[in-house]
Amino acid sequence: MPVAVPMAVMLGVGLWGLDRGGMWGDESVTFQVAQRTVPQIWRLLHDVDAVHGLYYLFMHAVLAVLAVHPDEVVLRLPSVCAAAATAGLVAALGVRLAGTRVGLWAGLLYAITPMTGHYAQEGRSYALVAAGVAGATLLLLRAVEAATARAWWPYGTVVALTCLLHELAVLVLCAHAATLALIRVPRRVWSGWGRAAGAVVLLLLPLVWVSQGQSGQVAWLVTPGWDKAERLVRHFSPGPVGVVFWASLLLMAVGLRTRRPAAVALPLLLVPPGILMTVSQVRPLFHERYVLYSLAGASLLVAAGAGRVSGVLGRVRFEGRRVRVGGRQVRALLGVTGVLALTVTFVHHLPVHRQHRSAAHRPDNLAVVSALALRQMCPGDPVLFVPSVGRLAALAYPKGFRQVRDIALRESAPRSGTLWGREATPGELRHRLASVDRVWVVAEAYALDPRWSPPDPVERTKLSVLAEEFTVREEHTRDGVILRLHVRRAPADVPSADVPSTGVASADEPPADAATADELSADVTTVGESSAEVRPPG
Repeated sequence: MPVAVPMAVMLGVGLWGLDRGGMWGDESVTFQVAQRTVPQIWRLLHDVDAVHGLYYLFMHAVLAVLAVHPDEVVLRLPSVCAAAATAGLVAALGVRLAGTRVGLWAGLLYAITPMTGHYAQEGRSYALVAAGVAGATLLLLRAVEAATARAWWPYGTVVALTCLLHELAVLVLCAHAATLALIRVPRRVWSGWGRAAGAVVLLLLPLVWVSQGQSGQVAWLVTPGWDKAERLVRHFSPGPVGVVFWASLLLMAVGLRTRRPAAVALPLLLVPPGILMTVSQVRPLFHERYVLYSLAGASLLVAAGAGRVSGVLGRVRFEGRRVRVGGRQVRALLGVTGVLALTVTFVHHLPVHRQHRSAAHRPDNLAVVSALALRQMCPGDPVLFVPSVGRLAALAYPKGFRQVRDIALRESAPRSGTLWGREATPGELRHRLASVDRVWVVAEAYALDPRWSPPDPVERTKLSVLAEEFTVREEHTRDGVILRLHVRRAPADVPSADVPSTGVASADEPPADAATADELSADVTTVGESSAEVRPPG
């Protein structure tokens, strides 16, 4: 029961609102890459996103086997199931460390924490990594108790698979080393653990080597400060503010007095985030989702503290009689009281849970962008994505872009082995734009800020040509995405000849090496024709 109940609750919480609507950027990457062939996925991993390679292959199998018509719900189901498994594993850890009551509370705490529900409904690898870490921690305890060389094989296998799902899960080895030090295991246990950990690190080294060359994928991360640390602490609580948050911190402090649970929970809670934040002061790598698996430590520590408090309450004298903790009625009363408190906590924070189930709570909603394009664009209209990552909307939801022309795309994503395709060179793009009198621009708000200076010369060419040769006729905004219709300037509006040359050719006088109109139209890729092959970015 203490394992099954948290799993059932987590499954219900995960399924609630799972069909919230459109995918956001990273989810669409999973969706598109997972539908490629295995050779195409393998080619992609050599150039970009190798850190998610095993997850993409896993999702490729999931979408191929479970879905005739893959959609957002199918994409997110593996994360829901992984979160349910994690809740059960956290409960099993609590039972093993402190008894049935603490195990039940720990599993339920994990299930009702809003951060858990958030990532349980996301088509990315983080919920699966959390399940792997919780399973590896349970196997660590079993291997310590068994004290045989054979017992470390399951532990090493699970840790290796978890690290291949996301390489930053390797930090759990540091947490497990701290646990072994705190419980003072004998030398033979250290020897067995050391061999397993060494094998994991050796297996992971090729992935680390390849991913270092792809570090541009996380170039957007910034150095974390105290605000990020505070945010993480609040998100690890079943309630981010108010009485629930402060009560959780108090129970964590009490839980530190429980030797064995604290020896497992505290390193899991502190070591991976602490190491990652420290490293990120030099090279930013921290994001709370990369250490989602540490949340299990918070749930275990709070439950252990609650178990210690209930033990004290059970020894209080009432009317001269001593009520024993071991009594059946007392145990039942304390267990029911704890579950009731957790239920009240969950109900009190329902608005937070509802917010996490809103598509607006994600960074973007690509389905909305596609719907806006469908309403405004006409068949045959050229479209330009600024920056090129905006092509995700067309790749994830091609219906809105089916009849328009992606004027910058040169080669589709699967064929080029990239996340969102290969675009034309600056010169080619100028020639293509010279052949049209109107173009729709799908842009992120920051990309239209005059202060934004993209490092990519293709992106700079897009902005330059639009500013110098076109003017805005229409603008539509939805959820932070701007859809603009740009039309070519009238001859009177073109900058005079005494203005310094910008290298931009006018519509009436193309450059000497310009291609013919037929050649230009042949180069332009139609989104509708390539949508079955093109897969987005990440």
